[in-house]
Amino acid sequence: MAKEKFETKLEGVKKILETLMNPEITLEESVKAYEKGMKELKDAQKMLEDAQLKIQNIKTGQ
Repeated sequence: MAKEKFETKLEGVKKILETLMNPEITLEESVKAYEKGMKELKDAQKMLEDAQLKIQNIKTGQ
């Protein structure tokens, strides 16, 4: 499975947020969407941390 891009993760989170804002969504659906959204955000945060570490390594010449 190819690694998703950071921007793709954010787009996915935006779609999940739109789903959560739907007043007709059931509680079960909202919990599942929330869990998925939190996982996507965690993955995106990891991507940011990895990029930051890579930049720090470049700056320090490692």
